[in-house]
Amino acid sequence: MTDSERSGESTPVTRKGGGAAATRGRTTIADGVVEKIAGMAARDVVGVHAMGSGLSRTFGAVRDRVPGGGGAKASVARGVKAEVGEVQTALDLEIVVDYGVSIADVAGAVRENVIAAVERMTGLEVVEVNIAVSDVKLPDEEEDEPESRLQ
Repeated sequence: MTDSERSGESTPVTRKGGGAAATRGRTTIADGVVEKIAGMAARDVVGVHAMGSGLSRTFGAVRDRVPGGGGAKASVARGVKAEVGEVQTALDLEIVVDYGVSIADVAGAVRENVIAAVERMTGLEVVEVNIAVSDVKLPDEEEDEPESRLQ
């Protein structure tokens, strides 16, 4: 037994590379990544009919039909705006709810689901999730998507 072991002192261990892997570099997460995660989490909530305003959904539907227009990738983040810092993020969501649901309950469930998904997947602290309800989908309303002239 060495003198340091007898006295209870620990001997510093030298690691190759100079420290833990977590301290060797920086991870950055783009706003769009957080927007997609939040968009998917919000859509999972019962009572959310769509994301975004009527105008953005109409433009998105047209864009989805144009080859190379972004398609499903762009529509996932529709209605979501994220501001991402080094350790925190704030989100604004615009949703359309189904008629008959409690808007307060849907908004609360969306907020909980979004916070859980973003924090779990990114490690960022979600400081706020602002939700704007821009419309309510009535049972007899048709979808806002324009008819395709192509056949």
